[in-house]
Amino acid sequence: MFWLVIKRELKIAFRSFSELINPLWFFLIVITLFPLSIGPEPQLLARIAVGIFWVAAILSSLLSLERLFKDDYQDGSLEQLLLAPHPLFLTVLAKVFAHWLVTGVPLILLSPIAAVMLSFDANTLLVLVGTLLLGTPVLSFIGAIGAALTVSLKKGGVLVSLLVLPLYIPILIYATGTMEAHSFNMPLNSYFAILAALFAASVTFSPIAIAAALKINVSNR
Repeated sequence: MFWLVIKRELKIAFRSFSELINPLWFFLIVITLFPLSIGPEPQLLARIAVGIFWVAAILSSLLSLERLFKDDYQDGSLEQLLLAPHPLFLTVLAKVFAHWLVTGVPLILLSPIAAVMLSFDANTLLVLVGTLLLGTPVLSFIGAIGAALTVSLKKGGVLVSLLVLPLYIPILIYATGTMEAHSFNMPLNSYFAILAALFAASVTFSPIAIAAALKINVSNR
């Protein structure tokens, strides 16, 4: 069931290719505009580039959250998933994992291009990829909670952002803190340990909250 849900979600995502590519275009546009606006000085870019990168990644991930459960809610597929004889925890986990595959993984693949624009060296790029591997799944899991809470609303995109953005702050702080520690040649183990703990906590507890929110919205339909 887990892999069937992932396969279904990937098919749906690639059918609407424009909606799939829009967050990536937004990410690249933001990454491109910042060096043009503040100038191409490598030292200045090196100081603010990590913050630019992660802010762009967070904003681009928000663009795809509203439709995470919305289409299934509107066509009745969500009710069938809730009634299926399988743990709802695994179904939700599969949907969020599929969302990360189509939003988080492309950001990781685009990171070398962004690194060239923001004057990252090879070691900094490796640290950045490490923070993305641990941080972008957390963005999907936390964002899915907001999407599940607002799935019954007709226009819940702004509300999703208001609910989710405060919860993204720890990821932003520790991801940028990891890069700052790397720039000062400080040990990174503690930073990566905290990011890994946030990842483990989101994988463990977020599907439970998402499943509860979906049940409430479907029962009140």
